[in-house]
Amino acid sequence: MRKGRKNNELREVKFTHNYTKNALGSVLVEFGDTKVITTASVEVGKPKWMDKEDKRGWVTAEYSLLPASTNTRVSRERSKVSGRTHEIQRLIGRSLRACVDLEKMTDVTITIDADVIQADGGTRCASICGGFVAMQDAIKKLLDNGTLTENPIKEPLAAVSAGIVEGEIRLDLEYEEDSHADVDSNIVLTKSGNIVEFQTTAEGHTLTKQQMDEIFNLAQEGINKIISLY
Repeated sequence: MRKGRKNNELREVKFTHNYTKNALGSVLVEFGDTKVITTASVEVGKPKWMDKEDKRGWVTAEYSLLPASTNTRVSRERSKVSGRTHEIQRLIGRSLRACVDLEKMTDVTITIDADVIQADGGTRCASICGGFVAMQDAIKKLLDNGTLTENPIKEPLAAVSAGIVEGEIRLDLEYEEDSHADVDSNIVLTKSGNIVEFQTTAEGHTLTKQQMDEIFNLAQEGINKIISLY
């Protein structure tokens, strides 16, 4: 049994809205000791690579571990983004695009920035959750000021980690658990239960179909609880 939590329990999850004043949406998201500042910046216009005839808007993301976010100082990625960072940025972006109708965002680009100020496992999942809330707050303001005429959000979504540690299936892994996990999963689901991402990796051990189903069901319960906090 993990210290202080049952295997099916989330860490304390908290969202602090309007955390900074300049971004249209800004949220401090906390999953236990993991803390991420997520902001939603809005530009009128579409990405340069998008065809002029394309009527869609766009949602993209950038992610960063700040230098003192981990026990050992992380160097800033000034000139080259690491493979891990690139992977997480793409995950955040495609997750958030999955829950919006881009055709209702014509000529609007929303950029989500996720800056990890303290890392204790699950930073990508926390970034997705905080990114959604920041995007949702920004969209409310765009509707209020007339930039958007329809709400493009189809339904909320959230993300959570899970895995098998010491033979036990556990929800929302802290770093110490994640670093020793036999199986590590990151799950992104919409409120209705549709799958956006189901990343599962076995480290030195295989897993059964039954265990995979149990991980999914546990993650879905956790995601429903997270969405209820939005």
